[in-house]
Amino acid sequence: MREATVADAATVGRLLYDFNTEFDSPTPSAAEFTTRFAELLDRPDVVVLLAEQEGNPTGFAFLTLRPTPYYDGSLAQLEELYVTPALRDQGIGTGLVTTAVDLLRARGVLEMHINVDEIDTDTRRFYERHGFTNIQPGEDYRMLCYLREL
Repeated sequence: MREATVADAATVGRLLYDFNTEFDSPTPSAAEFTTRFAELLDRPDVVVLLAEQEGNPTGFAFLTLRPTPYYDGSLAQLEELYVTPALRDQGIGTGLVTTAVDLLRARGVLEMHINVDEIDTDTRRFYERHGFTNIQPGEDYRMLCYLREL
């Protein structure tokens, strides 16, 4: 596990594209993601961790940081976590999460948020195993996100 740099923009862009196409989500192209990550990876409020085996990318975690009035330091949002399908259940996701937690703690971040769909029980169990708690009322909830494109 290592922190990605601007030089890794194409790799991270390809991984995010693969993630979206795996789940048939509408997605920009890998080239568009590469252009965006070339800018994002240069920002102090963006952290991307890259997992590799023998120099080949196996997954990534994309986190954003933002200020909060509740304590000194930043709040982190795990935006994306992806492990290539053939390599799942081998500890890569765990490595990305634990590395992210350690890195964020070292940077003075005191809280990390993750949005998980209600019906995605495997993912919910994964994060619960790593110390995350559902703060929504009740056992089952729907993650709702409203947006307006401008």
